[in-house]
Amino acid sequence: MGEESFASSAFFCNFAPQNETVMKKLLYVVALLVLAACGAPKVNKKTPSPARVQMQTTAGVIELRLYDETPKHRDNFLKLVEEQCFDSLLFHRVIKDFMIQGGDPTSKNAHAGTLLGEGDLGYTIEAEFMPEKHFHRRGVLAAAREGDMVNPTKASSASQFYIVWGKVYTKEELEGYKNYYKHRTGKELMLTPEQETAYTTVGGTPHLDGEYTVFGEVVSGLDVVEKIQNAACDANDRPIEDVRILKTEIIR
Repeated sequence: MGEESFASSAFFCNFAPQNETVMKKLLYVVALLVLAACGAPKVNKKTPSPARVQMQTTAGVIELRLYDETPKHRDNFLKLVEEQCFDSLLFHRVIKDFMIQGGDPTSKNAHAGTLLGEGDLGYTIEAEFMPEKHFHRRGVLAAAREGDMVNPTKASSASQFYIVWGKVYTKEELEGYKNYYKHRTGKELMLTPEQETAYTTVGGTPHLDGEYTVFGEVVSGLDVVEKIQNAACDANDRPIEDVRILKTEIIR
């Protein structure tokens, strides 16, 4: 509070009129003057930083940022982190130049060579597609799910997730891929200029856009993701040498 405010308050507080009504009015004026001098209570309008999760693995540390625009997936993932659901699970499905997948709860104590990928938590998460903003460029975090035949709404698995690696396309390759996609699926692969730029510079998996929910991204540890996606795997895409999530924790 500045000197001017102190002076104004002292003047009114030392003045004691006989009329009680006038006194109340003057005290009200005093309060307004003091508030004006001090300023209104400051409100922090800054949007809170998105939640971050640190994932310690046997291959190194990966730090993830979760998107606020996909709140159902964000909140579910944070809940599972707090419950230590991911701790000790494997990256059970790894495909070079494509992605690394984890979150199968049955992988925790799985014997070598066991086929994994069917485990879950008994519920799904409603799809939150935002392909124009959050798409499958390299390093994003997305939710795995069952196929369209048994899952027409494309709802996400409660616990299984993947981190995209993909490939970098030339503009010609990307155009060729669009034609291949249309021939194979009968659907147009529509990409925004931002998506095309990302896929021809950073890399990714464009055919997954609008099919799986992207809800976060790697902010550090992409070299760890690269190391994992280069792991030698068996015929079921499971790393021959286990790659394990040791611990996950929220670091807001």
